[in-house]
Amino acid sequence: MTRDTGLQELLDGALAGSGLVVDEVTVTPAGRRRVVKVVVDRELPDVGADGFTEMTEPLSLDEIADATRTVSDALDDSDVLGEQSYTLEVTSPGVSRPLTQPRHFQRNVGRLVTVQLRDGDPVTGRITRASADDVVVTVPAAKKSPARDETIPYAAIDRAEVQVEFARKDDKES
Repeated sequence: MTRDTGLQELLDGALAGSGLVVDEVTVTPAGRRRVVKVVVDRELPDVGADGFTEMTEPLSLDEIADATRTVSDALDDSDVLGEQSYTLEVTSPGVSRPLTQPRHFQRNVGRLVTVQLRDGDPVTGRITRASADDVVVTVPAAKKSPARDETIPYAAIDRAEVQVEFARKDDKES
């Protein structure tokens, strides 16, 4: 078992039952120390036949603080990182993080995204459903085209990212 595999398994076990999952772990050298960055996210329920259609609440600062204590305790009680000192950073996925896995799309239902297709033009719209196999993006009406829903298989996506909205215009407003 490699250090990275052991670290992932250790942290997965430490956070089991907390409602959080480890999204990513990186260990980066920084002089005589290392920086251990752990990205945690809310555990999502199993995807039903219809996929996710509701927005997922972002993590609170209290949840991140609890996760930090749990991860720190697990690392202190383990020798998976060896004797070299490290700095621990526990964070949630930021808005600038690319969407690379189905659960990333599922977590971002309701958000505005830009999806670059492998064979085609980019699609910008709001995620209205995300299943295990594909995502539905609602593209707003433009000058020459009506609003439409595009079902995009994950395999057809080259890259995707959430677009920052400072003033979201809901459909309820006129």
